[in-house]
Amino acid sequence: MASSSETAKESAEITPTRTESPSAPVPPEKLLWGGGKPVASAAGKPNQQAAQFTLSSLTPATLSASPLTQFHTWYSESSTHPPTVKTPETCTLATASLPSGRVSARIVYLKQLDTRGFVIYTNTAHSRKSADLRTNGLASLVFWWAEQERQVRVEGAVEFLPAPESQQYYDTRIRASRIGAWASPQSAVIADRAELEQKVREREAEFAGNEKIPVPPHWGGVRLVPDMVEFWQGREGRLHDRFRYTKKGDGGVGADDDGEGWKVERLAP
Repeated sequence: MASSSETAKESAEITPTRTESPSAPVPPEKLLWGGGKPVASAAGKPNQQAAQFTLSSLTPATLSASPLTQFHTWYSESSTHPPTVKTPETCTLATASLPSGRVSARIVYLKQLDTRGFVIYTNTAHSRKSADLRTNGLASLVFWWAEQERQVRVEGAVEFLPAPESQQYYDTRIRASRIGAWASPQSAVIADRAELEQKVREREAEFAGNEKIPVPPHWGGVRLVPDMVEFWQGREGRLHDRFRYTKKGDGGVGADDDGEGWKVERLAP
């Protein structure tokens, strides 16, 4: 039987000793990435400093009364005002499942902006996003246009487009994408690539000789009807210009082109 001194010695050997407080900075050698870009310090050693935003500014005088009109203006400028944005339609769609509250996000393409809101197209039956939206009909979009140092955040409720509207967009897709929408059980686990390609061949055979392919019942448009839209213009020293549009009570659907029903406020950066 081990003596008490031997037991104490063994315990000391296997119990790690904490030498730094929980709030102590992570030693540089343990960092996977520190952010920013190297900038020489006064001591001649490189510091990590973030790039500065200096391209433009945003003021109340330059804002439209409606956030949809303002978004349309910025979206148009993304491809007409240098430096232009390569894919301005790219955005992040965030959803959350209830009751867990677990959030998920993914990159999607904005396909339409209409008088009600922002429209994307997706698998509406099998995908993770559709599963989230069945339990929680609220979502958020974020557009990041790095070339113009601009960001747009959109929050609101979602609604699913009827099949005839989805068909109109579906008809504009290349054939491979239309077949793919039928073949892929989006987000479901599959054995391998061969299984997916077999499903594609089966659908190709089903629609052989038909150019007019019906929109799948599990696929269609999702419109985010905004009740909050924020426009962010990067500024030097992180003193960014931020303006938030919010709905005034029941002041109309987020689709009033004249701006009635929207309140605009400047936010601190």
